[in-house]
Amino acid sequence: MSTALILFYILSAVTLSTAFLTIYTRRPIHSAIYLVICFFSIAGHYLLFNAQFLAIVHVIVYSGAIMILFLFTIMLMNLNKEDEVHKPRIKRIGAITIFCLLCLALIGIFVNSKPIPVDDYYVSGEDYQSIKVLGKVLLNEYMVPFEYASILLLVAMIGAVLLSKKEKSQE
Repeated sequence: MSTALILFYILSAVTLSTAFLTIYTRRPIHSAIYLVICFFSIAGHYLLFNAQFLAIVHVIVYSGAIMILFLFTIMLMNLNKEDEVHKPRIKRIGAITIFCLLCLALIGIFVNSKPIPVDDYYVSGEDYQSIKVLGKVLLNEYMVPFEYASILLLVAMIGAVLLSKKEKSQE
């Protein structure tokens, strides 16, 4: 067994376990920390696929910017209240069961899949790891989705601030 395969299995176990802990943990701060670890392990997968630029952008965008927004939202909304209603145990057990069934289905698909031969797909010859080529593609063909993503993030930030504002009591 090669070291890359062993590293892939370790990263996969870390990704799945931290994704599960992100959902299952009661405290929002712990959930955000598990999500950051999950993001870093996904960046490790990108590195295994020899996509260094994508791994670095993933760490900067998701583990940096998006998680900072999540943490600010959690701190602004003060979700760590002790009087918060928690889900009943039966719903949590149902979620765990569905998660385990999904994992088994994905493992079954992975085990029964066959590798794609190199001759069966079109190779354009362009190196999409080059930042120059990647910048041209993103800023020409995918300019509109980039703008939609920026508007979506702006609306989410404004919504988080408006939700966290306390209303003045009427006297």
